[in-house]
Amino acid sequence: MFMDITWQDPITGTHGFVVIDTLVRGAASGGLRMRPGCTLEEVRGLAEGMTRKEAIHLVPGRRYVPVGGAKGGIDFDPRAEGAVDVLERFLVAVNPLMHAYWALGEDLGVRQDDIDEILERRGLGSGLSAVEKLVADPAAAEQRSLTAFSTIVDGVAQDELVGGLGVAASALAALEADGRSPEDTTAVIQGFGSMGGATARFLAEAGVRIVGIADADGFVSNPAGLDVETLLATRDPYGGVSRDALRPEDQVGDRDDWLAAEADLLVPAAVSYAITADTSDRVRARHIVEAANMPVTAEAEEALAARGVTVVPDFLANSATNAWWWWVYFGDIDGSWEQSRALIVETLRDLTTEAITAARESGVTPRVAAQARVDTNLADLTDLDRPMGQA
Repeated sequence: MFMDITWQDPITGTHGFVVIDTLVRGAASGGLRMRPGCTLEEVRGLAEGMTRKEAIHLVPGRRYVPVGGAKGGIDFDPRAEGAVDVLERFLVAVNPLMHAYWALGEDLGVRQDDIDEILERRGLGSGLSAVEKLVADPAAAEQRSLTAFSTIVDGVAQDELVGGLGVAASALAALEADGRSPEDTTAVIQGFGSMGGATARFLAEAGVRIVGIADADGFVSNPAGLDVETLLATRDPYGGVSRDALRPEDQVGDRDDWLAAEADLLVPAAVSYAITADTSDRVRARHIVEAANMPVTAEAEEALAARGVTVVPDFLANSATNAWWWWVYFGDIDGSWEQSRALIVETLRDLTTEAITAARESGVTPRVAAQARVDTNLADLTDLDRPMGQA
């Protein structure tokens, strides 16, 4: 680990954390989250995950060469009064670190618009300052970014779709590797924010029947399938499903009912540690694709693997948002939806298929197989960082 710091808000006493797990080419990338109960240990785990998310996308011939992994976290309720003020004080305090090492964006409980507004109003530069030194033409990179973040797709900002598109592409590849067709697959999504909502949208578009969605207030379900587009159009800013938009045949249950729901595919897209050793025996699905960060504990995954449940790890399945950002910034794509969608689907499909194939050939889990790719890529990235002539 390169660095970790703890910050205390002078007004509220709230603690915030920044962890830089690795530096590659002098920079690291990772989002900033805000949630009550966030800890330094949690942020360390997320930063390690970001190292994996970066390294897994080392692909010869692409302009984007991965950087290191980092993460930030603030122990505060994002819905509470004063949350944006706490965010602002945190960003002011850690701004020198951002300029030197840490390129950041939104994560759970933090909106990119709030980050950008604060940085601009306070004259703190860009959230990407740490990587600007790595780009040959920063002005062109900025123009591509403006295109990417101003593109609207069916009424939704492109940047709110790319992460879920990647998760869906990964899930569909996992199903295909198991000989399943989308039309014969049912899925349950835990979390209906930008990641969970977009995953539901693209799975449904491919023909998967979404039979359940869990939000903070409960679990809505229908064995015949939910009307995903209507629920997306009527959800609240925090990913809450509008009960007024439900049809008479839709059912409402307890929030934790999603875990044991009758479905082929589970997509935990909300919080970390959602499936533990104590709850893993409730899972009926044969596939779990991690859209949230660290939703399945190591002990739970071991128990699930023993039952033949395939778990596609977060640092692969939910890596599209981060990779897309850099593909745009470094010029692998122009920021348009057409190019963005094509590269995300191709890359996440190929990475998932590779991991599952290697796992089966070696008798290991997809996580172990994907980690092997990460380790190889990290070694190659370390060689890139080493000065000429240094052993």
